[in-house]
Amino acid sequence: MDTDTVTSKGTRNNKGAHETNLRDWIAANAEKHPNKVFIQSIDQKKAITFSQFKSVCDQMANYLQSKGIGPNDRVAMLSNNSIEHLCVYIGSMAYGVTVCTIHVEMNAVYFEQILNALQPKLTLFEDSEDRIDSATLRIKTPGDWIKLGTWQPESSTGFYGEIEKYPASPVEPISHWEDDASIYYTSGTASAPKGCIVSFRELIENTPPTAEGLALTENDRILEFRAFNWISAQVLSGLSPLSKGATIILARKFSQSQYFEWIKEHKVTIGVCNPTGLAMFLNRPIDIHHDSIPHLRFMTSSSAPLLPETWKQFEEKYGVPVAQGYGCSEIGWIAVSNEFTRKFGTVGKPLAYHKLTIVDGDGVGVPPGEIGEIELGGFNNNAYRYLDENGNENIHAVDRLRTGDLGVMHEDGCIQVTGRAKDLIIRGGVNISPAEVDNILLQIPSVAEAATIGVPDRIYGEEVVCYVAPKPNLSLVPKDIFEHCSDKLPEFRMPKQIIVQAELPKTERGKMNRLLLQEEWQKEFGST
Repeated sequence: MDTDTVTSKGTRNNKGAHETNLRDWIAANAEKHPNKVFIQSIDQKKAITFSQFKSVCDQMANYLQSKGIGPNDRVAMLSNNSIEHLCVYIGSMAYGVTVCTIHVEMNAVYFEQILNALQPKLTLFEDSEDRIDSATLRIKTPGDWIKLGTWQPESSTGFYGEIEKYPASPVEPISHWEDDASIYYTSGTASAPKGCIVSFRELIENTPPTAEGLALTENDRILEFRAFNWISAQVLSGLSPLSKGATIILARKFSQSQYFEWIKEHKVTIGVCNPTGLAMFLNRPIDIHHDSIPHLRFMTSSSAPLLPETWKQFEEKYGVPVAQGYGCSEIGWIAVSNEFTRKFGTVGKPLAYHKLTIVDGDGVGVPPGEIGEIELGGFNNNAYRYLDENGNENIHAVDRLRTGDLGVMHEDGCIQVTGRAKDLIIRGGVNISPAEVDNILLQIPSVAEAATIGVPDRIYGEEVVCYVAPKPNLSLVPKDIFEHCSDKLPEFRMPKQIIVQAELPKTERGKMNRLLLQEEWQKEFGST
């Protein structure tokens, strides 16, 4: 039941039991293996152990307590992947305040608007980041501003230099189950970014099933390059390893040339990736095979549906198992699998507590094998909330959430995500999935990328247009592509137009930017 109800701004009442899971995980790891590395930062060339991490979190809690920062008070972060960033993300929530992560590159033009909407008590910023005009922003936005600084076992700087003055003694968490744990921001590609709000219950309930889906143990070493400013990385590669005592191998950004070197050097067991990264490994191959990195259990793929052709080609080339996962902004992880539970072409079985169903346009469940919209809701009376640009808390849905994703449930319970409902092409009353056409195009050996869109048509309502990009040093001829499609697709799904470009646009999260392609098409061909 989608709503757009605006609730009052301000501090929420404490509800539910005290939240102690994060604190308990931190303490248990420090006691069980104090000298084991929790986070290894590749770019910073340093690491923090579980014992050191606990000390930092305890000092942080004492600092926040001394400043009177309490439940549902907000700590904003303008920073990128680093040990310091992750320590604040986990440590501030372990004490019980609300941590607000803002992607620096993605949201730079919206900093002032976001911070005024958040009304944080404290903003921590990365001083070396050129896009952060702290001198101007601190005048125009509320709360205290402190440089994030650097953590070292001795002589830390910035915020870490401040908390170093406080004792590393345990502090009882102040949050309750229904308090706000985190606010993280959308990319704002089509409109102003909005802040997704998750409670401690939502965040913590999502973590153990995600870790179990990965079959994660304390022996695992998970490589993550995606920004820890978003729930996907935060749960999969941050909180899940914490809950199991595993090690995080942290990179600041993706590097196609270094990725497998990182896996070799750091004995990575799970490599996080996405469809764009896997496609890059196919278009610019690396001389490596699973035989030479047997410690790598599998690689993940998420953020967008992984086309079967890309999946098949990657595994044939590298011999590395790929397990596709699935999540959404409001919920976190929905389906997670590993090298043993994965099923080709699907995201595996959904996490049980989500009570996932596939529904038609009227919200009625459809049988297995039939396409519909993915709907879920693990908690009764739960409100899926976001913060708008004015700082108002809005309710997107209550109890059950329609994700906007289309999918099919197989007889065995596995879910195949077929695309976004908004991307569906309706040609003469017939539904056409862009992903289906994309997958046919990727079967052409010289095609590196493909994106199918719907464009206005006076007769059929919409027509099918395909954008393709060639692999390096290869060329594409639209006539040959049409012939390939005619052999593979029924006539009503055939593209009306094929456009070749050197490269196709992506969103900041690596998804194909179909909206931008539709705008480009409209500018060039819309008047004809």
